Amino acid sequence: MLLLHARRRAGLTARPRAAALDPRPEISLTTNGIGLARLARPLAAAGLDRLNVSLDTLSRQTFKELARRDRLPDVLAGLAAAADAGLAPVKVNAVLMRGVNDHGAPGLLRFCLDRGYQLRFIEQMPLDAQHGWRRTSMVTADEILARLADGFSLTPDDPGSRRSAPAETFLVDGGPGRVGVIGSVTRPFCGTCDRVRLTADGQVRNCLFATTETDLRTLLRTGATDDELTAAWRGAVAAKLPGHGISDPGFLQPVRPMSAIGG
Repeated sequence: MLLLHARRRAGLTARPRAAALDPRPEISLTTNGIGLARLARPLAAAGLDRLNVSLDTLSRQTFKELARRDRLPDVLAGLAAAADAGLAPVKVNAVLMRGVNDHGAPGLLRFCLDRGYQLRFIEQMPLDAQHGWRRTSMVTADEILARLADGFSLTPDDPGSRRSAPAETFLVDGGPGRVGVIGSVTRPFCGTCDRVRLTADGQVRNCLFATTETDLRTLLRTGATDDELTAAWRGAVAAKLPGHGISDPGFLQPVRPMSAIGG
């Protein structure tokens, strides 16, 4: 799967070179959804397969406080436009924050179920730009499930279908609707993680929480051969640690926040 980030640019109707690869990768987009109502169809025409939209609340006031802009209606319109454009499944990512939006979890799930969106709740991770993350303020996976249980019956999905996916999935009220919970901190899945990220500035990160990166951009710009690039990539993967170490006393938060890593 190829993850891309939305940028305003001309020529969205031209299919990207990634869509012409054989075998063709699945092309996915992570976005805040603010401009999606206008761009959903052009993105689909350009080869986009599906997308993830960040949406933490259905409260207009809370959205305004979190995003520092009053654009919740635009995000909701963007979700609908994505579904109409066939960018399925439309996935919604939500991070619950204690005392801010955690009470709205059941309503957000109902909203997504009614519209056929796939909702995933994600534990807040130490990847904030302010480096103000505290484990005690994080809403855990267990707490998320407890809040959802107030309004829904949740049954664990087939564990064999998860494989290396980060989300644990649960059938809602017997199905077919599902909800995912990504417990990166309290329920780490490092043992099955097979993901590596290439940042927009050409750095390979073998873990979201890695404190080092492998520079492919400089190698490319200085004329490295395919064999040299392959060796660099393999070296980055081989150095992947068995766990992120968030619970270790010596854990250091990465310098890059999530917005700079790409997610």
